[in-house]
Amino acid sequence: MMPAKKYLFLLLGWLSLITGIIGIYLPLLPTTPLVLLAAWCFSKSSERFHSWLMNHKFFGPIVRDWQSEDGIPKRSRNRAIIFMWLGMSISMLIVYRFWATVGLISIGVCVSIYLLRLPLREDKQD
Repeated sequence: MMPAKKYLFLLLGWLSLITGIIGIYLPLLPTTPLVLLAAWCFSKSSERFHSWLMNHKFFGPIVRDWQSEDGIPKRSRNRAIIFMWLGMSISMLIVYRFWATVGLISIGVCVSIYLLRLPLREDKQD
């Protein structure tokens, strides 16, 4: 891979991961998709950072679940849908603009349909 392209993916990976971490505390930023984007960018740019992310205590399970062909845990899927709609509802109330509300509802419906169509696996009992 060309060095410039490698560094671009590395930079995008770190920006995605940092933004995802901020999204843990801000309901408008989606943590999981940004962590997944970071994993993809790191897979294209740095084996070291990709391995670090895959084995990370908090972010590793997100990436491994996504890459697994076994599906995602039902509990995780349901939580994602609930928190997504909760965050978007708060945003709709704060922004209170017709087109913003239409946009958020459209995105929420599409993401919900996508999540509901993903294969599920049994939750692990700890």
